[in-house]
Amino acid sequence: MLNKNEIYPAEITSYGSEGEGVCRINNIAVFVPFSVKGDKINVKILKTAKTYAYGKIENIIEPSEDRIEPECEVYGKCGGCNIMHMSYDAELEYKRQKVEDSIRHIAKLKTEVLPVIKADKLNNYRNKVQIPVGLDKDGNAAAGFYSLRSHNIIPNCNCIIQNKTSLPILEAVVKWMNDFNIPPYNENNNTGSVRHIYIRIAEATGEIMVAIVINTRRVQYTNELVEALIPLGVKTVICNINREKTNVVLGDKNLILYGDGRITDELCGLKFSISTHSFFQVNHDQTEKLYKTAMDAANIKKEDTVFDIYCGIGTISLYAAKFAKKVIGIEIVPEAVEDAKNNAKLNEINNAEFYCGDAGEVAQELISNGEKADVVIIDPPRKGCDIKLINQILNINPKRVVYISCNPSTLARDLKYFNEQGYLVGSVQPVDMFVYSSHVETVVLMSRIDK
Repeated sequence: MLNKNEIYPAEITSYGSEGEGVCRINNIAVFVPFSVKGDKINVKILKTAKTYAYGKIENIIEPSEDRIEPECEVYGKCGGCNIMHMSYDAELEYKRQKVEDSIRHIAKLKTEVLPVIKADKLNNYRNKVQIPVGLDKDGNAAAGFYSLRSHNIIPNCNCIIQNKTSLPILEAVVKWMNDFNIPPYNENNNTGSVRHIYIRIAEATGEIMVAIVINTRRVQYTNELVEALIPLGVKTVICNINREKTNVVLGDKNLILYGDGRITDELCGLKFSISTHSFFQVNHDQTEKLYKTAMDAANIKKEDTVFDIYCGIGTISLYAAKFAKKVIGIEIVPEAVEDAKNNAKLNEINNAEFYCGDAGEVAQELISNGEKADVVIIDPPRKGCDIKLINQILNINPKRVVYISCNPSTLARDLKYFNEQGYLVGSVQPVDMFVYSSHVETVVLMSRIDK
């Protein structure tokens, strides 16, 4: 047994699923955030259970050779990045091992997990900022990020993983709030106005969208806000209304204050028109690597029909259309389907069709209408695919299935079922999309076993 608040010497020997270090004390696994494999430390026990415990570093006796000094001034206070204290080589190996552990233990497969495709740019890679606002210690409006496991704001506009262009924009919005006494939202009593500052930056074109998310029907002095933002190169300014008591950042209603409410970016040689609600990957350069990896795995022929399930605004569908006879995209969000259709027109692509609805139901309807697919690409949310959808994919009976996953555990669960139903799991390729965080994307090829 371990005693709460007692301090024990230990060595970190592995990692947990969220990047926290793991040591064993009295044969009990202890999870220790901000530790690195190889650290020799004194651990203070914070919480105990029968077979595991949680602790924190009391002091480091001997640091691991993989421990580095984080560049960020608020690291450990901000609830964003959680593995910035690891060397990048150690981070990549941790992510590869995380995927491999899920494949081995959940899917029960011995498929090789390839080295993670690394990022060339470690800092300033995020092209989307959604930052909450609140009051600083002096009672002035301030923007920053929530501290770990709380909604207390740590003021910090200069986040090192955000695109540098966002810094003067954030400072301008905060200055506008203070100059005109625009109060930040207070979630405790549901008062105030501005909840979040939301910025999207098109890496390839340089176009910038800024939205202020408000808790009220309207906000004053918006002309002054627009006048402050235009000199910073902002293409469009939006007031997004979110009056719900929720952790969801954006509301459903947009008021366009300047511009047309959209920006255009380029990805894999294609143009995409993006609105506030469009899903568009936050790391431009790594997304191109991710999609190229998926296309290489899919090995699409000119005579192939491709189903792209969870297609969003059509990024993967339209890329696949370059190689295929026909692509059919399926997405449950109506606005995303309209965006996908418009993006097909924008790129003069005529061999892509898009359908709105539940993926399983739309797939069933397409099958009933005689549609067949040689290749199916799936890019589900973190919860993975439901069994109904997988069974519909099995009914389609494609030669190849390419699974793009943001969650190794649900990926492994779904691979296990595909494998049991006659699909051979081939290459497993992780891609580092979110440097300094424990998240990892993975591309997996599955091939039908013809009996």
